[in-house]
Amino acid sequence: MPVVNYEKYCEMLDNAKKNKFAYPAINVVSECSANAVLEALAESKSDGIIQVSTGGGEFASGMMLKNAALGAISIAQHVHLVAEKYDINVVLHTDHCQPGKVESFLKPLIAESRKRVKAGLLPLFNSHMFDGSELPLKENMDVAVELLKECAELGIILEVEAGVVGGEEDGVSHEDAPAEKLYTTPEDMVYVYERLNSVEGGRYMFAATFGNVHGVYKPGNVKLRPVILKEGQKAVTDKYGEDASFDLVFHGGSGSSLEEIRETLEYGVIKMNVDTDTQYAFTRPIVDHMLKNYDEVLKVEGEVGNKKKYDPRGYLKAAEKGMKERVIHAIKDLRAEGTTLGV
Repeated sequence: MPVVNYEKYCEMLDNAKKNKFAYPAINVVSECSANAVLEALAESKSDGIIQVSTGGGEFASGMMLKNAALGAISIAQHVHLVAEKYDINVVLHTDHCQPGKVESFLKPLIAESRKRVKAGLLPLFNSHMFDGSELPLKENMDVAVELLKECAELGIILEVEAGVVGGEEDGVSHEDAPAEKLYTTPEDMVYVYERLNSVEGGRYMFAATFGNVHGVYKPGNVKLRPVILKEGQKAVTDKYGEDASFDLVFHGGSGSSLEEIRETLEYGVIKMNVDTDTQYAFTRPIVDHMLKNYDEVLKVEGEVGNKKKYDPRGYLKAAEKGMKERVIHAIKDLRAEGTTLGV
């Protein structure tokens, strides 16, 4: 079925929250990695989210152009085409756009969606993330409110972040962030609700931070405090009622225990980003192929090698399969297996 419309996306989020599971949101950088996600979702009978970061978009556009918006458009168009052949619902999302990249990344993508909607088509992307966590909270929300107004006009959901996810991702480092910035306060969550709820017809997701760290770590090395999400949700609902409860997003989950992941689902997490682990799952089979076929993938000492072994299709198929299997693992962790809403 095709990439979802706004109504179906909202139904997906409502269903996840009601039934306490979350959708895997998988970062992709190519047609091959996007295909791996689609295959995993279809095999697991789970709906899900394919997302492109600024760095992923740059890569997809080619090393000479490094045009993040152009690359994101290219991947999105591929997903729009092939998603129709699968029997699950697919969402397209952009990940972590910092304030300095709004004009070069988000605005061109919103403009592309505006052209499509005017022509009677769906928006190119179903949702976008504005990561204004480097700004003071008021400035963060000032930008977010204006972006949400634009998105609401087009049937696009906006994701925002308050607080800082530690570590490094996509060339942006928060490794030296003050400890207090790693935890969003209940007061901050109430403020985010008040600012974003001022936008009529706007729907949004909120990445509140509770000790999350981007990167790869052994279980136990990342000190998460999921109870922060519970406390923040309570502060908002105590003041504005149960309907004010956030659709929360979990960033920086690598190294988290299954118990911690499942706990966040109880507090309203409906989307969890997965990138580091799927990067490794994609690369590991390629390494295995090269080590096992070292003499055949190289033309050395006048030899010709073995075309079947250095044909990229061979090892990229293995990479796609490896990534697919890791996405299936994430789907099961998030209790999303078998939850597709169908048409």
